[in-house]
Amino acid sequence: MQENIMNAFTEQAKSFSAPLAKFNSLMVDNIEKMTEFQLKTIKSYADLSLGQIKSAVDVKDAESLRTFSSSQAEVAATVNKKIMEDAKAISEMATDFKGKMETIWEESRPTASKPADKKTAKTA
Repeated sequence: MQENIMNAFTEQAKSFSAPLAKFNSLMVDNIEKMTEFQLKTIKSYADLSLGQIKSAVDVKDAESLRTFSSSQAEVAATVNKKIMEDAKAISEMATDFKGKMETIWEESRPTASKPADKKTAKTA
């Protein structure tokens, strides 16, 4: 009798812990992807900013100021494009994460809602 109860408990623990393990693995993967994305994004914006600072330092006369000023519209367009690409990438990562979470949830629902074995319920 106790063996049946222990076996049922062990099976329920396995069916409960498997989705949690998948969830934890998914979370770690997502954190890793987001961190990598953020580091790359920070580097690209820092490189762009440093390029602008270097260009500003090179301004020595009216002609170089005019050239620098006229390049600002192009830089603004580049930054705008980069922001849109970054937002799209984050959205895609979030959608992918949501889909994977839903898959884990759907896979775990049958095991989580499965009633206890009738033999175990009678002996308890």
